[in-house]
Amino acid sequence: MKEEHFKWYSPTLSKDIEMLVFGHAGYPVILFPTTMGKHNECRDMGLVESVRWFVEQGLVQIYCPDSINELSWYNKNIHPADRAKNHAWYDEFVMNELVNKICHEKGLQKVCVAGPSFGGYQAANFAFRHPERVSHMFSMSGSFDIKSFVDGHYDDNVYFNNPVDYLPDSNHPDLWNMKIVLGVGEWDICLDANKRLAKILSDKNIPFWYDERKWAEHDWPIWKQMFPHYLSKL
Repeated sequence: MKEEHFKWYSPTLSKDIEMLVFGHAGYPVILFPTTMGKHNECRDMGLVESVRWFVEQGLVQIYCPDSINELSWYNKNIHPADRAKNHAWYDEFVMNELVNKICHEKGLQKVCVAGPSFGGYQAANFAFRHPERVSHMFSMSGSFDIKSFVDGHYDDNVYFNNPVDYLPDSNHPDLWNMKIVLGVGEWDICLDANKRLAKILSDKNIPFWYDERKWAEHDWPIWKQMFPHYLSKL
C-alpha cells in the first residue's frame, strides 16, 4: 500500500500542517482523526489497514490531515469566540488546501469525507456546510452539537459549525444527493447524538443510512468494522 507524507506551511492557518496519503489512484476519501488526533492517528490505530484492499486495488485514495482541535474547540485558554473562529479557519483550510486541490488534480467536483468520534463531527460538519463538494459522508460514532465547547457563547461561527442548528434551516439541493451514513454502537456514548441527527435528516426527508451496531462501544474495533463496509458502498 503506497504511503506518502506531506508537510507544508498553510497560509490559511498560518502554521505547518502534515498529512498522510494512502494509495496510488481511486476516489478521494478525506479521513479526519479523533479528538486532538494528528495525521498519523488513523494509520497507527489500524483504521487505514482495515481498508487496505480498497486502497491496493486503486479504488480509493485516503487523505489523513492533521486536525487543529487543540487550537479550536478544545482550547480552554482562549475566548469561545476565538475557538469557533479558529475552527472556521480550519473549514477554509479543508476546502481551499485539500478539497479544491484534490478535485483539480483528479478532475472531480466532489470528495468523500469520513471520520471516527470527533472526526465524525468534522466529516459531517464539512459535508453539511458544503454539500456541493461532498458526495459521501461516513460518520463513525460522531457527535454533532459543539455548544458544550463554547461556554454559553453563541455567534455566527458557532451556528454555522453546529450541524444540529444550521442543518434544519438548510435547503441546499445537494443535501438530497449525498450518500450519508451515521454509524454508531448500541453502547456508544454518542448514541443519542446520532439518533438526534437521524431525526433531523428524517424530518427533512434527506436519505441516509442509520447503522446501529449491536454490542458495540465507542472505540476503534467497531470503527475498523464500519469503515471497510462503508467504503464498499462507494
